Amino acid sequence: MKALGNHLILELYDCPARLLDDPQHVAETMLKAVERSGATMIQPFFHQFAPQGVSGVVIISESHFSIHTWPEYGYAAIDVFTCGDCIDMEAACEQLRRGFQAGSLQKMMLTRGMLDLPPEMIRHKPQDISCAAET
Repeated sequence: MKALGNHLILELYDCPARLLDDPQHVAETMLKAVERSGATMIQPFFHQFAPQGVSGVVIISESHFSIHTWPEYGYAAIDVFTCGDCIDMEAACEQLRRGFQAGSLQKMMLTRGMLDLPPEMIRHKPQDISCAAET
């Protein structure tokens, strides 16, 4: 069976509150993670909440990166969903861990949209030449 996508659920703990409550830092860290993963950025959007916290999303050609922060708990919830087979989830995860100076993390990887179809029928995922060369 062929999957439509991969979904990384990342929970970062023991992060400095000042980093999680800084929308510019959150945006820069997320954009670096997108870049390091090899994804293609389309559009970012981040919002600062009062009295604290930042939420944001980076739309990528392959789907999205999203974040919600709770500075008061030193916690960030991050999702990376992609329909591309060439996205380096580990590189994204490491960039996010370092960027938010997480003391610990939990990650879960899910396979989304398992279809019992031949690969040629999954039209939104054409074979990427550059990706094929890496495997």
